[in-house]
Amino acid sequence: MSVAALHEHLADGATHTCYCWALIRRDGLTLGFTDHDRLLRFDGISFFPECGLSARALASTTGLSVNNTEALGVLQSDAISEADIDAGRYDGAQVTIWLVQWNDPDAKQVRFTGTIGEITRSSGGFQAELRGLTDALNQPQGRSYLRDCNALLGDARCKFDLSDLAFSIAAPVVAVQDAHVFRFDPVTGFDDHWFDAGALEVVSGDAAGLREVIKLDQTEAAGRLITLWQPIRASVQPGDLVRLTAGCDKRAVTCREKFANFVNFRGFPDIPGDDWLASVPRANGNTSGGSRSR
Repeated sequence: MSVAALHEHLADGATHTCYCWALIRRDGLTLGFTDHDRLLRFDGISFFPECGLSARALASTTGLSVNNTEALGVLQSDAISEADIDAGRYDGAQVTIWLVQWNDPDAKQVRFTGTIGEITRSSGGFQAELRGLTDALNQPQGRSYLRDCNALLGDARCKFDLSDLAFSIAAPVVAVQDAHVFRFDPVTGFDDHWFDAGALEVVSGDAAGLREVIKLDQTEAAGRLITLWQPIRASVQPGDLVRLTAGCDKRAVTCREKFANFVNFRGFPDIPGDDWLASVPRANGNTSGGSRSR
């Protein structure tokens, strides 16, 4: 109904239209912007004019080619701040762009839906690449047959319940080094290397909501030492609360003994290796048809 009203308005010749953008970050925060000169509201979102966000022309194509554009904006502490961009809070954020009749905002049409790609910034402004929905198709499809599992721990294929308290713990940070080495008081009930390949998620403080993958989990006399693959891209201070979640190395024995989830194992532990493909028949030795590793 709103699209029909917009088309009827466009057919008049004298139009009153503008563009509105909605950004939905992965933490759920929703921001609205418009190139009109006054505040607009629809779909429960307020679109602000003073934030200086604008977009270049949309590039629409047929077939499966990726549709994309760019958004240009001004860095503001109350809208899109440089600290939030540095922390990665806008990475992969959902973007929707409408063409709107500004004197009747219910008359609108979606012109673009996608996600934020690469963001660059300079001279108090930023430039964000907007990737269309077809960008998700620009990746390898199908399944690889490997010894190790190719599911993500806790996803729909793995089906493991990560909310189980036996596999995660919340603890305050004692010390931080270079934003990727964290020290904690002794953690009981979890073996050494229990959190290898797991996740560290910041619960409180300036970096709340940020998450990185754990490279190494070590038990020391003074406590627990967690090293990340990539540093947390925001300030984490001693006393901030973080949650450590167990990791999986994708091996069959880990799935069976650590998580008791072998029924959902998505690897092929008995698949022959490359050495089997290069083997030749032998007239001597064990020819019973059993495993060659025996």
